Amino acid sequence: MKQITTYMGKKVLVLGLAKSGFNAAKLLKRLGADVTVSDVQPLDKNPEARELQAAGFKVITGEQTPELLDAGYDLMIKNPGIPYDVPVVQRAQALHLPILGEMELASEVNEAELVAVTGSNGKTTTTTMIQKMLDRDRSAGHAKYAGNIGIPASKVAQEVTKDDTLVVEISSFMLVATTTFHPHIAVLTNIFSNHLDYHKTRANYVAAKMKITANQTAADYFVVNFDNPEWRELSQQSHAQVVPFSRLDVTEEGAYEKDGVLYFKDEAIMPADEVKVPGDHNIENALAAIAVAKLKGVGTAAIKAVLRNFGGVRHRTQFVLEAEGRQYYNDSKATDMEATEMALKGFKAPVVLLAGGLDRGYTFEKMIPAFKDHVKAVILFGQTAKLLAQTAKDAGITTIKMTENVETAVPLAYQLSAPGDIVLLSPANASWDQYPNFEVRGDLFIKAVEKLTGKQEEV
Repeated sequence: MKQITTYMGKKVLVLGLAKSGFNAAKLLKRLGADVTVSDVQPLDKNPEARELQAAGFKVITGEQTPELLDAGYDLMIKNPGIPYDVPVVQRAQALHLPILGEMELASEVNEAELVAVTGSNGKTTTTTMIQKMLDRDRSAGHAKYAGNIGIPASKVAQEVTKDDTLVVEISSFMLVATTTFHPHIAVLTNIFSNHLDYHKTRANYVAAKMKITANQTAADYFVVNFDNPEWRELSQQSHAQVVPFSRLDVTEEGAYEKDGVLYFKDEAIMPADEVKVPGDHNIENALAAIAVAKLKGVGTAAIKAVLRNFGGVRHRTQFVLEAEGRQYYNDSKATDMEATEMALKGFKAPVVLLAGGLDRGYTFEKMIPAFKDHVKAVILFGQTAKLLAQTAKDAGITTIKMTENVETAVPLAYQLSAPGDIVLLSPANASWDQYPNFEVRGDLFIKAVEKLTGKQEEV
């Protein structure tokens, strides 16, 4: 960990705990800051706040009003999930109080070479593939991952050394709060229209994503999906060396698929159908990872070994188990239409689809082609069940069932499926109408599958 004096004696407010705020507060104290933490959860239901209080931190729980700032702070570390339009953050902006994120703080003390991955979809799978490739057959140090993948970067940054590589997944929420963040290799998997409730406009969302390369120089690399004209054009904003990847063979400059084979420049890496995780989107993820691995000198044998054995990240088109000829997949992380469309396109066998969730005010007509091509039956739950039922009907699907939740959907899926079918949880919606997060939703799906089949999840 770099020994910096930036925060020595500074009065810092950490707004919002969870894992990132908790670890940012501990790091700040280690750096000599006077830290106050504020979280909306009451103290009796907030183990992180109680632990920090016991360690001597000043802790404020409950409503986060603008009056919090009356104590006078030098800067704020804001949890990425807290919007900028809440009154306490608006007042901080009016006071010209610097507002940073936990990822920015982590990058300031990080000694390891930094690889960062962002995008609307595929971030976690790509991050994991890269970490596994960079860690395989390594002569010195380790490759570790952190960030939006569920492991606070501010914790891991204190542990890594100059011999290591830190691979971080970074969301648009995190990127907004960066100013000096500077990865040596940045990856952009794709950009769709996500999180507009937070960013307000698509232009703001795109600008947030592009901050991943804002501080890169000609000595760095920007790995970009070239299969969309917009993304190719965005790459021109970077000062780094652009390294493209393409599943559609629009370029042979970086990593690409051609005639069913994955390449890096003129070197054939492996047949695309040997990548263990299914779907065209995972071919794109694999190509991005191949580009990073090759930039770092990873051998082809190591790359192939990872891609042939990597079965997917939990909740992301994750193979759960096979029973009575049916394969069960958990894609609970599919919280938007594009993710579900990509998951469906990854299967050639008939799919019984479990979907539904939080109503964000949009409809699902654009999913009709994917429904027509891949889905034999749908089982729907949550606030968007009726909307998705209409989409399924418009796609010509005749077997449409409504149910209470993920758990009750699983037995129905068995009844509606046959040997050779895929049973896929890919909700196309956020989980918050029924579940605290997509992880809980996916875990309950897996438990229901295990209960139904009498078999255990494959790991």
